[in-house]
Amino acid sequence: MTITDFQNLVAAVESTPGYLRPAAFAIGLANLSPAVHGQSRILDTWFPVVNKGENYGSAAVLAQVTGHLAGSASYHLSADQLEQALAAFAPFLGDGKWHGNIEAIRMLRSALHRGRTVAGETQPQAVVVTFIGDLAVKPVDAHDAYLRLHLLSHRLVKPHGQNLEGIFGLLSNVVWSDHGPFDPETFERTRLKAAAEGVKIQVHSVDKFPRMVDYVLPTGVRIADADRVRLGAHLAEGTTVMHEGFCNFNAGTLGKSMVEGRISSGVVVGVGSDIGGGASIMGTLSGGGKQVISIGENSLLGANAGLGISLGNGCSVEAGLYITAGSKVRLPDGTVIKASDLSGQDDLLFRRNSQTGALEVIPKKNQVILNAALHAN
Repeated sequence: MTITDFQNLVAAVESTPGYLRPAAFAIGLANLSPAVHGQSRILDTWFPVVNKGENYGSAAVLAQVTGHLAGSASYHLSADQLEQALAAFAPFLGDGKWHGNIEAIRMLRSALHRGRTVAGETQPQAVVVTFIGDLAVKPVDAHDAYLRLHLLSHRLVKPHGQNLEGIFGLLSNVVWSDHGPFDPETFERTRLKAAAEGVKIQVHSVDKFPRMVDYVLPTGVRIADADRVRLGAHLAEGTTVMHEGFCNFNAGTLGKSMVEGRISSGVVVGVGSDIGGGASIMGTLSGGGKQVISIGENSLLGANAGLGISLGNGCSVEAGLYITAGSKVRLPDGTVIKASDLSGQDDLLFRRNSQTGALEVIPKKNQVILNAALHAN
């Protein structure tokens, strides 16, 4: 194979009737549950390199190997298919440059041969390639779902920038541990075998979502407690998540921010804003809620405060004050309105009158400024 041969191969694939370039694709390593009646469940999928709107030559090679044409689909790759893909990439091997997709194929090929063994028990694995035809279309399988979560945490897609409909139904409940993921139905048997070999397995959680840092480690962030940031969180460079801070999937920050409270699923926090200790922002998962709540730039949600409406830029919410959409708020002229009528407006200070207990809002012009030294990453 020469570079010209590679280019001709890519051109031939892309000229195939019905072929469409994917919106995103990646090759990854999946952990599977032990087979029952010939069927295994997908426990997780790690994609070391993710591609969105780029590297179409690599996509064409993997499409030829699998027979993929268009749309969203995942394929488990055999050793022969991995060798076939590497043969197509031969002109680029050893050229001294970093080719992420090629390196992923090489490393995962080795992982496929070696396998995953815990205390003498082999845990099923597979090397997969996942194509997403259109990010506006809902995911089709668990590999697809994991790729979309990776896209978020790699900052290639912002929260609400893709369709995540049905993701809970695609993901399995998993035992997350210091020895990797396990199937809850067979875990106790595995733990007993491990104990017999003198191996202690520490369980971190039992959940559908793993910790982000076990799959993606974005640059320029600080995370004091990794258990409190789920895969699929979008943390912009300059974000600090303190020990009690939390960030769910399909949520996060768009710039330098301090997070000491809870960013629920679907919530977006703007540049320079501060989520105080113990503060909570309503998400869109509970109660069938669909409203997307956001916090603008240079705003402050005080310690132990709560928010059920959006804040614009330069806003503050007093510590301990919980604002819901139906909260009655008194304006400076004495008019009383619902808090939802103020959703998304700039330069507002929400506070509780210490004498009457009434919820008030007044204009605010002083912006929140993060302590540069304290929040530097």
